[in-house]
Amino acid sequence: MKENYDVIIVGTGAAGLYCALNLPSRMKVLMLTKQQADQSDSFLAQGGICMLRGEEDYNDYFEDTMRAGHYENDAKAVELMIRSSNSIIRDLLQRNVTFERTETGELDFTREGAHSQPRILFYEDITGKQITQTLLNQALTRDNIEICEYMTMVDIISKDNVCGGVIVMDEKNEVYPVRAPYVVLACGGLGGLYKNSTNFPHIAGDGLGIAMKHQVVLEHLDYIQIHPTTLYSHKPGRRFLISESVRGEGALLYDKNGQRFTNELQPRDLLSQAIFAQMEKDGTDFVWEDMRPLGEETIMKHFPNIFHRCVEEGFDPRKEPIPVVPAQHYFMGGIKVDLGSRTSMKGLYACGETSCNGVHGKNRLASNSLLESLVFARRAADDIIFGRKPDPCRPGTIDLKPYEDRAAVLTVYHEMVLNEIERMKKSHE
Repeated sequence: MKENYDVIIVGTGAAGLYCALNLPSRMKVLMLTKQQADQSDSFLAQGGICMLRGEEDYNDYFEDTMRAGHYENDAKAVELMIRSSNSIIRDLLQRNVTFERTETGELDFTREGAHSQPRILFYEDITGKQITQTLLNQALTRDNIEICEYMTMVDIISKDNVCGGVIVMDEKNEVYPVRAPYVVLACGGLGGLYKNSTNFPHIAGDGLGIAMKHQVVLEHLDYIQIHPTTLYSHKPGRRFLISESVRGEGALLYDKNGQRFTNELQPRDLLSQAIFAQMEKDGTDFVWEDMRPLGEETIMKHFPNIFHRCVEEGFDPRKEPIPVVPAQHYFMGGIKVDLGSRTSMKGLYACGETSCNGVHGKNRLASNSLLESLVFARRAADDIIFGRKPDPCRPGTIDLKPYEDRAAVLTVYHEMVLNEIERMKKSHE
């Protein structure tokens, strides 16, 4: 790792990698991640990635997204995402990302909750891994992209609202300033702040706290999505997602008596509410999800990863329902950005789950996350290439002593985020 780069990207998920790959080879890019490069939530995405199915699908796709978001979405951002979807998918195919095909070789589509028709491309039940691993493999071949693992961002360098780099700590607790005229925060959501979450525990909103410290504008920190169906387990740690696609393909939800109690294809927030209400009524810690209506062939072909994980927990979804419970899953708020992924600080960008561009509104429509991440990561790259270069940031001498206790520094950021979430919740009561 050197002291100076053209661009620093914090995070190695789909957004960070796609931003890096859309930058020209003449730019020296540093990518930082707290763990291994493949330990981002993008690798965990199961369901798929949405794509506009022709002009006749536009109004329905737009309305599905807006309805799921309770019409709090930014309509221009939604339009940009949908209109960009076909070029994003073409680019992924050119990068050798694999999606499921029909018997005639056409792209196959599945449907998920709150979608009016099938418009979701997928690869088994590990679509996120298929896309993100392909992008990571390409980034590793690029001479201009340097990826540093086990490197924690503990602050950004700024002066007079101009960003000039980041302060990082390595796994030996050594602290370094690294400078660049452009910094892209693509460091994920805040699931690590919750006991029950589908996210990796180290993804805990660090970037949000750092942005707050520097008075960068944030928005809707209390817009936190609960996924209605994660596999119930007594074991501690990350909760395993039972994909929206399972219900989209026909799985049913039962109460403690084996009776259906709700519409399985509602938006995630409404379905989660229905499940919580049924659990309270039944006095149970979970409800049952029945995959048997899908048939064994669909279960084994479309959802092999889910099948094997259920078997590990002692359930055979081909023969019996599985216990599921809602858990924290996704973050719709974040660092406020415009359509170019620019934040309120010059030279600082944000994309992916750590940003808030308004696409998702109050509740994300299933399988819009990967598409949104890629669209706005490319927008960030385009603005870095073609936009106006910010004035140089000259902060002078940087005191690194305040950052030497990693746990204490991160705890402060996490508490800032949690306190702001609670403040926002109370203001809406």
